[in-house]
This record gives sequence, C-alpha cells and structure tokens, in this order.
Amino acid sequence: MVLFHYALVDDLITTEEFQLRVDAKIDECGDLVDEPTAAMMVIGELGRQHVKIKGLNGKSSLFSFFGKVVDKTEPKEFDRADGEKGWVATLLLGDETGTTRVVLWDEKAGAAVDVAIGDVLEIIGRHPGKNTKEIYALALRLASCEISCSLPDTGTGAGSLSNEPVDLDAIVIAVNEPRTFTRRDGTTSEMTEAVIGDDKGSARLVAWVPELLCDIAPGTTVHISRAKPNNKSDGRNYSIDETSTVTVTDTVVSVAFTPLGSVSDQGIYSVKGQVKQQQQPRTFTTRNGTASWVRNIIIGEEGEELRLVLWGDFALTPLKTGDRVEAYHATAKPGRFGGIELGVGHGSALRVPDEGAQAIVFSGTIIHGQGCTFIDNGTDRYLIDGSFPHGTGLKVTGLLKGSRITPTQAEPVVLKPDEVMTDLRKFKESLKS
Repeated sequence: MVLFHYALVDDLITTEEFQLRVDAKIDECGDLVDEPTAAMMVIGELGRQHVKIKGLNGKSSLFSFFGKVVDKTEPKEFDRADGEKGWVATLLLGDETGTTRVVLWDEKAGAAVDVAIGDVLEIIGRHPGKNTKEIYALALRLASCEISCSLPDTGTGAGSLSNEPVDLDAIVIAVNEPRTFTRRDGTTSEMTEAVIGDDKGSARLVAWVPELLCDIAPGTTVHISRAKPNNKSDGRNYSIDETSTVTVTDTVVSVAFTPLGSVSDQGIYSVKGQVKQQQQPRTFTTRNGTASWVRNIIIGEEGEELRLVLWGDFALTPLKTGDRVEAYHATAKPGRFGGIELGVGHGSALRVPDEGAQAIVFSGTIIHGQGCTFIDNGTDRYLIDGSFPHGTGLKVTGLLKGSRITPTQAEPVVLKPDEVMTDLRKFKESLKS
C-alpha cells in the first residue's frame, strides 16, 4: 500500500525514508490513522497534493486524484508497431469539478474488468505528452471515500466513452462554408462544420459529406440520424458521413443556456445576455502571419455579468450597448486580469436576435467569416442568411433583424475595382474610430 503512494514522491526521497516518515506519522497521531492515510499526509507535506479533476490541466508532470467511474471500456487487444501484442482499456472518471479519461495499458487494463460503474478510484498518472485530456494510469486502487458526481446521460455522446452512432433532434444554429482538407494519403476532399443546439446545450457538428447540410438555413430544426460522437474533444462533438441523414422536421426543440453565474473557468457553454460594455475590435497577427481581430464585450442577465472575447470575424459583428446576444459552444477560461472569460471563436456561433424587423435593400460584397457570412459595403456590414460565393457583389432585398439580413431576393452586381478599394479603406477607418 505504501508503494502505491510512494510513486508520487519517488523522485524526492528513497523508499526507506518514505516508510520511516509514514511510520512516524502513525506514531505522531497515536495510531488514530491507518497506513494509507498517513502516506497521504506525508506526500502532502512533500508538496504532492491530491487534486480535483479540474486541476489536472496544471503544469505538474505527475498527478494523484480521486474519481468516480462514470463509464468504462472492456480490455482490447492490439498489435504494437514491433509486432508484440498489447492491451488497453479506458475509464471515464468524474468528480464535482468535471470528468477525465484514464487510459490503462497492458497489465493494468485487466483492472477494468473488476471495476464497476459508481466505484471510486484513487489514481496516480501522467498526461501523454502535451495532451491534457487524458491520464495514463501508473497506479490505481479502489478508495473508500465518497464523491459527489452526477452520472451524465450516456446516450447523448457527452460523458460517455461510447462512439456508437446516435440520433439527434436539434436546431441548426450556424453552418460554415465547405472547406477543403487533405487526407493522410495526400488526396483532398471537402467538409463542412456547423453548430447545433438542443435541450442539452450546443454541439459542434462536422459533415464529411457537405451536401448533408446544403441549403439548411440557421434556425431550422432537423432530425440527424447516425451522428457519431467524438468523446476526445471538449464539449459535445459529432460527425456525420454518407451513412447519416439530415431531415428538416417540425419537432419543437429549444436550446439550453447556462446562467451567467454558473459558468466555470473551464468547459464549453452557451449563454445569452444584454451587451453592457463593449470595446472596439482590435487587429492582430496570427501565428501563421495572417491578420485577424479580437473584441471584448461584457453581457449581463438576471444580475450576473460575464466577459465574452470575440475572435476573428465574430469581433466584427455590428453591436451596440443594449443589444441582446447569444453565444453558442464558447470556451471558458480564467481571465487575464481575474474572473472568467468566454471565448467565441472557431467552433462557436454568435447570434444577435431581434423581434423587430424592417425591409431593406442593400448592396455590398459577400465576405465569409467563421460560422457566418457578411455583406459589406465598406461603411456598413450585416450578417446575411444563405449561401453566396465569397467576394461577389450582391444586391439583396429582404428583412433586417438586428444586424442580420434575411434575403427574399438577391441579384449579382458588378463591382468596380476602385469602388471596392474605397469601400475597404472606409471599413478600415471605421475600425480605428
């Protein structure tokens, strides 16, 4: 038993020294603690404390924590690169702060057979390289403590290790334009990314067959068959392919939002509120050398406030104080100056709902953004529903709701190069004001 805990401090003291300290701790406590408890007290004094699952994203190279078994896989045999056989099993452990995947290799994989859903385990392990989403177990044992952890609905793909396809009824919140990707064998194909929502919140959806999402406008309710969960990513993630179907339906679906005061400093959330404060978009250069934008706003709802950081084209969404906004599938993290901030970027969606609508005729250039499409004339910029080629000139007639145009009619217009340059200069000047 002592050797189990000694693995946490084997780089600090010898086995003999550790045993002496454990024995001394038992004597010091008058035999009121058992050996495992005394061992935990010793490693605590040496600075190797047990952490909550939320703390597993820290910089330490070795972690010890307790977790309740939420889901598990049976041991599976595989062939190593050297031709030898190996075994692997995975446990999904949770506590009141979150869940994590614990991978058991070779002889440890057999422990998955004896572990039951609801058991509490004590784990010592490391992250595999820079991947903080998994822990490779170095040692594990059953623990007698209790952990408060509600078991998620494993049929949704969230909180489950299963990658079996599921059916979903959801609202399509945003659909990106198809983009080309390169396979490992060097061939290319297209895929489309979307954000969907239901009564469990938001989810990212990747369509390996873009035609499945073609002509489906945001706000449409659909039934998706055979959506495959991706449980290695943050939040809910699904993919669909040629075996899947997407059908428009009249099923009533509402999207669940998290109250602003319940947002933690990590995780994926969908929130809504009123713009209380806002900054102007700021330009910056990305790691690959391209220009992008960022913008900070603060939203409020029911007496709570939360900072949103809008990235890329989301930062250019026309907003004014008092507007109501909805952010979907946004990533939470600790703020640079304290508090919590929610990042709205790749894989997210941003909406500015408005009950009022007015007729509009508008001409401009189509600009594709992250999860949205704009029409811009160099002075004014609106979100626009529908699928239009990037860079084309368009004259649209339709309804304007907030900052979004829903076209009833669209016709191409010929743009003169000097007019386009003038519009671009006006737009750049507007960012500085």
